Amino acid sequence: MPAGTPAPYRDREQPLRTRVEDLLSRMTLREKAGLLFHTMVMIRPDGAWASDNEQAPAAPPHTMIDALAMNHFSVLGSASPRQMAERHNELQAMAADTRLGIPVTLSTDPRHAFSDNPGAAMMAGPFSQWPESLGLAATRDTDLVRRFADTVRREYLAVGLRVALHPQIDLATEPRWARAVGTFGEDADLTSRLVSAYIAGLHGPGGTLGKDSVAAMVKHFPGGGPQKDGEDPHFAYGREQIYPGGRFDYHLAPFRAAIAAGATQMMPYYGMPVGTEYEEIGFGFNKGIISGLLREQLGFDGIVCTDWGLISDTEFMGQSMPARAWGAEDLSEAERVRRALEAGVDQFGGEHRPELVVGLVESGSVGEDRIDASVRRLLSEKFRLGLFDERRYVDPDAAEETVGAAGFRAEGARAQRRAIVVLKNDGPLLPRSGRPRLYVEGVLPEAAAEYADLVGDPAQADLALLRIDAPYEPRTGMFEQFFHAGRLEFAPGRLGEILSVLDRVPTVVAIHLDRPAVIPEIAGRARALIGLFGAEDRALLDVLFGRARPEGRLPFQLPRSMEEVTSGRPDVPQESSNPVFPFGHGLGVGG
Repeated sequence: MPAGTPAPYRDREQPLRTRVEDLLSRMTLREKAGLLFHTMVMIRPDGAWASDNEQAPAAPPHTMIDALAMNHFSVLGSASPRQMAERHNELQAMAADTRLGIPVTLSTDPRHAFSDNPGAAMMAGPFSQWPESLGLAATRDTDLVRRFADTVRREYLAVGLRVALHPQIDLATEPRWARAVGTFGEDADLTSRLVSAYIAGLHGPGGTLGKDSVAAMVKHFPGGGPQKDGEDPHFAYGREQIYPGGRFDYHLAPFRAAIAAGATQMMPYYGMPVGTEYEEIGFGFNKGIISGLLREQLGFDGIVCTDWGLISDTEFMGQSMPARAWGAEDLSEAERVRRALEAGVDQFGGEHRPELVVGLVESGSVGEDRIDASVRRLLSEKFRLGLFDERRYVDPDAAEETVGAAGFRAEGARAQRRAIVVLKNDGPLLPRSGRPRLYVEGVLPEAAAEYADLVGDPAQADLALLRIDAPYEPRTGMFEQFFHAGRLEFAPGRLGEILSVLDRVPTVVAIHLDRPAVIPEIAGRARALIGLFGAEDRALLDVLFGRARPEGRLPFQLPRSMEEVTSGRPDVPQESSNPVFPFGHGLGVGG
């Protein structure tokens, strides 16, 4: 090669395959192993990286880049757009100084709505704020979903986030499941339509993955909804997925749509299938699921990244977290890595243990050619995203202008209003006019005062507005508290408090439905009932007072009793024969 000629992998004029094979041929086993790990870095509100003594979830970034040869990281936390862009550029500069200069790929859980769960989603913060995925589903509007995902793409690109750890296209057929809020509801056809629009928005105007795209890591293959007793497999008591209704293929349908739409990354869930044709071992270790079903039957040749924490025990938020190695608990860490690689996994989420891969290859337990197959996929994605070329660094000035831009915020606010579901409107009570005397609970008084004259006693009110959250059973662990699980009905004392207001004054009950709720008494005695899927107080008040038109329809049923829920089959959608409100119910008012 003549002096001054760049290595072929650095030459953007070379074909993709040439660049990948040239870089692969230059990599040591240690460098290849580093690519197979995708863990967290945490940014503090002041823009600095969290350190070990602040319970950062992994090693400091410079250690992982320099000592462990890693370059895939999921960003936790948030700061100003400028600071986030600067931290991204800082990581890229560290990576550029390594032997081969392989660029960093940054990913993120959803961060454009209202959820606050460090294991699943972050509140919008500086980003534009939209309804939850359930709210997008409530609109039934594929073009809105595409525009939402395009906004996500542009805001992520501005700060260097190149992989979306979403959309979550599990089907919420088990009403108790804590992860329902991140889904598009319980219907496979609706979810399939929306995931296609979502991926199109993330890919951008070109339609296929490119330098102006954000890659979607679609989750959780082959569908995480049918959880036994509705418990979540983040925790050992929720490790089993069951299909008593024989609907395995129903849950697979949205993933077929995602692959057809061009998804390039896929995340299996933690759970283990029970009572199916597949081995009873977690999906991340399950060769029949990953190699047999996903790769061979469905033809997916993209990246498969495990969900976080399948290999090593750890501590998170002060809570001891055993590895989610369901069905593989008795295996050593190295044996778990080997089983996942044999299953067809390319990358390990939430782990920073490259030495385990190196040891397996050096001992002859895993062939280096198997590692090379995954490295090819991972390098190809970086090249397609333009990370070796013009997309390596971002402009902090442009990040300030783009993230949370007025136009994005305005469209997110409109979407919040559109997604609201009017379930009941006797009278009709809504929309209201004038300035009634209003009693409120759960709504900021300063917001409500813009629309009505507030009173402190329901007996003095013309109208009451109660904004409440769907019921759940609080769990004891710090991390577990973020997962709203268990029974779907209010405790008797809390229900009595709500009904006492309903019996004293005409009342609008607005309930945030992060899961379905069992509320027949409230539905029967409220004058108006509204379902929310992520909305600011002013969005709700605009609907009540006729300044905006709600268009939402339920993305799942609201069951009539807990007995109905507990006797139901977790894999079967719309199973109630007599729901309080059926799937698709919604009344439009005002606007």
